[in-house]
Parts: sequence; C-alpha cells; structure tokens
Amino acid sequence: MGDDDPGLPIKLGPCSNGEFVPPAASAFTREVQRRSRALLEENARRVGMSRRRFLQSSMASAAMLSVLAACARDAGEGSPGGTFVTPPEAGTDPDAAAETLGSPEFVFDVQGHYLDFSHDWGGGVPNFPQASCGSADARECFSLEQFLDLVFNRSDTSMIVLSALPFAGNPLPPEEMARAVDVAERVCGDRRVLMQGEAHPNDGPLEVALASMADLGRRYGIGAWKVYTHAGGPGWFLDDHDPDGAPVGEAFLSQVSTIGPPIVAVHKGFSAGSRFADPVDVGPAAAAHLELTFVVYHSGYEPTVREGPYDPDRNAGIDRLITSARRAGIGPGGNIVAELGSTWRAVMGDPTQAAHVLGKLLVAFGPDNVVWGTDSIWYGSPQDQIQAFRAFQISEEYQERFGYPALTPELKARILGTTSARLYGVEPLTTPCRFEPERVEEARRDGYGTNHTLGPSTAAGARPLIARQRIAR
Repeated sequence: MGDDDPGLPIKLGPCSNGEFVPPAASAFTREVQRRSRALLEENARRVGMSRRRFLQSSMASAAMLSVLAACARDAGEGSPGGTFVTPPEAGTDPDAAAETLGSPEFVFDVQGHYLDFSHDWGGGVPNFPQASCGSADARECFSLEQFLDLVFNRSDTSMIVLSALPFAGNPLPPEEMARAVDVAERVCGDRRVLMQGEAHPNDGPLEVALASMADLGRRYGIGAWKVYTHAGGPGWFLDDHDPDGAPVGEAFLSQVSTIGPPIVAVHKGFSAGSRFADPVDVGPAAAAHLELTFVVYHSGYEPTVREGPYDPDRNAGIDRLITSARRAGIGPGGNIVAELGSTWRAVMGDPTQAAHVLGKLLVAFGPDNVVWGTDSIWYGSPQDQIQAFRAFQISEEYQERFGYPALTPELKARILGTTSARLYGVEPLTTPCRFEPERVEEARRDGYGTNHTLGPSTAAGARPLIARQRIAR
C-alpha cells in the first residue's frame, strides 16, 4: 500500500488489539475489498475528486457499506441476518452521505487506549502498524496528541474512557492517564476524557493491592475500576469459585463497594486461551454484589467462535455470558452491562453474525444495558466503526425468528452514548471537540491521516504483545 493510498474507509482486514492473534482475511472479506476498490475508483472519478481525498470521505464509507451489504446478499447462505442501509446516492453525494452516516447523537466510547513513551516501561515500541505513522521517532506515534487527534478530530466520538492495560510493567501509569484527562479538558473546554483505576489484586500481596486501590481512588477522579482476571499474575475469578484460582475476587469487589466508584469493568472474552477470561463468574458476582455495576468488556466474544442465536447448551463465546447471567437470575435491566469494544469491529464485516451479537445481547440484558466501546486507537480512528453501526439494521426475519429488537435511532443513541452517560453520571456532550494545535490543523489541510488500522495485523505482530500480558492458563 503506497503513501498515496489511505486505505479503504471501512477497515475490515485483519487487525488485533494486542490481546489475540488476528484471523486471516476471509474470502468474503477479500471480495468485499475487491468490489469496493473498483466502485470507489469509479465514484471518485464521477465526483471529480482525487482518489486519496475521496477515500477519506463519508461518500466512500457509504459506498463501501453498500458493497458489504450486497456481498452478504450474494453469499448464497440464505438471507443475511442484518444489512447496512445506505441509499445509492450517498456514494457520490456528500449531503446524502452526511445524512446517512452522520448524526448529532452523543457518542461515548467506554473503552479507549493509547500507549505513552515518556517513560521507559521496558517493552520497546510495540509491533503495531501505528509505529509507521511517518515520524522519524516511532515513539511519537504513540502520543497523547495522536490519540486525541484520532479520537476527536477523525471521529464523531464526544467522550471517551481511558482504560487500563494488561501489559507487564504498566506502560500507561495513572499519572499519564490523568494528564490525558487534563489536556483534553484544556483543549476542548469541557470534560471529554475519563479514566479508570487499574486494579491488580492477583499481583503481589493482596493487602498491598487493596491499599493501592484506596490510594489511587483518593488521588484521582476515576470513573470505574478495570480488571483483567486472566492476566498480570495468577488467574482468578470474580466469585472465587475455582480453588485453583487466586482467592482475591471477593476481597476486590468488597473493596470496590467500600471505596467506590461502584463500577467494575472486567475483561471477558478474547482470552488468548486462558480459562480465567471465561465470563462464568460474572453472573454469580453480580448477584452477590447488587450495589455494583459490572461492565463486561468484549461481552465474552472469542474470535475463534462464530456467533449464532443464543443456545444455553453452547458453552462458547457470548453465550457463556448470557448463561452466567441467567443462571444467577440477572435479566434485562440488571447490574450486568455488555460492552462492544473489539467485538463490534470483529463482526461488523459479517452482517449475520453482527445481527446475532447485537440481538441476543439486547434481549438478554435490555436496551439500557449494552454500551459502545471500540478499543481505540488500536484500530485507528473509530469513525468507520461508528459509521457502520449507524447504518446497520437487524433484518425483519431475524426480529421475528429470534425476538431481536429493531435498531431504531433511539436504541442506537442509547447504545452509542446515553446509557454510558447515565452509568458514569455525566451530561451528554453533543457538540464536537476539535483538537486544534497548529501542526494538527496544517496536517488536516494537507490531507494528513489514513484509514489504516493501527493494531497488529499478523500473528507475528500480535504474539509478542500477548506474551507480555502474563496470561494465566
């Protein structure tokens, strides 16, 4: 891919958030990309725009989503469970594209990431394509400026939560997260970035970890607690049900109840082969701690599992989370919230699988208990994920067969932001923030930026990052 090619506007190719080995592009994905390139070349000529400029437009996104929908219909597997609704004129008319893919709704991304290289964390520059951003020093590609630009300048994201990382050595310390919160507030004039408190009850003496949580809570205005039960030390479960796991779950949850805030963001799914990332413990823990809200990052999704309708006898993927909640008596509107970070990105190129993921999560947890996250900026700007979600619809057939709800504008607005605003106790911000340092503005005018994914796109790139997380088996 040359320097003059910003990449396709809807990023469907292999990419990882550093927690799993990305599967190779399927024949279906390659066909979507082939047809899209041909259509986008033609549309760029029709509107008299350069190829680069057109590929970075909403018109290109709308055209590619129409190709994806058409390919799904042509795949020969029966009617797809979902589709992307984009009128033909949106592929060449900027106003029609903006009306289709743009929206004034509040977008609150509850799973954001970036890496900081202002200190030596002993990991070196990770093998993300992001490291080839064009700077002579690859460390500059992992900067706060890069993060804010991709999130706020290049997407419709209104607010974002900085999430802690599972890497050994802590490449994103709380001091750096707090700096990001402060800089974003100065740039935007209001509070756009929130931060989570990182907790590692399985790493070292438990009493030290609990004391560190209390200290962290006192020093910073954190919005939630983030934990990885499968990484960073011996494996553990929230409900301590496994005698072979570290017995730290109840102590951790009790500490959260004592010091607040009462939100636990827990990684479940994308397990890298660890049984401790199974969401089997979420339901019992939520039932035992009704005073807490459990935001389940990734919703139990595994890239090796193709999602279908919920099956209580299928102990795989997202079905595990739904079963855990049901067995514990936690239903729609309860204290379990399903989060879509990396999960939506993984399935949005497969409309049938996407329909099952969204549909069964909404049925199991309710319209106010599914929230937006993207794992940005590992996949570059999250704008293509937002655009694909705005255009996506579950088919009437699947609504009737499986009881899935229609994805109305009101329901999408809840998922994209208003539910998380209520959860975090913030007012929705519908006016955009544009990060405006002079060099960023100049770069924008010069056509700087790409549609490229930033996470590792090969197994060789992902495996070193997975190894650094000290995954418990």
